[in-house]
Amino acid sequence: MATKDHMCIDLYYEDSDAFKVSKKYKKNVSLYDPTGTDKEGNEITLIDVLKVDIEDVLDEVRLQMEKDKIYQYIHVLDDREKEVIIDRIGLDMEEEKTQRELAKELDISRSYVSRIEKRALMKLFHEFYRIKKHSGQNRG
Repeated sequence: MATKDHMCIDLYYEDSDAFKVSKKYKKNVSLYDPTGTDKEGNEITLIDVLKVDIEDVLDEVRLQMEKDKIYQYIHVLDDREKEVIIDRIGLDMEEEKTQRELAKELDISRSYVSRIEKRALMKLFHEFYRIKKHSGQNRG
């Protein structure tokens, strides 16, 4: 149960307004309560809206960890390589772009985008293993 102060903070209400909205916090809600209907007239419940596949969540976490690792080593790339990797992988919180989209945006050929991407990935790979090897030697 949320306290009055938490409700004020969460809802940006003044202290005196908290008592007016506290009734909303007291109502029990079931995940199976209907929230509306879909286009075919079927009932939609809260659990339908909130349903998340655990594999999707795990994939998203793994992807974010890989992106974080790339960010740690991106300093080894030149500006063009950074731009290609950031756009191809979606590191800037944008959607990933295809090589064709990048080629059009950068006014270069798709095959040149591919070569830049390959060169950048090799630099990242070598830097990652160079650092990993170096840190492994310090432990021994």
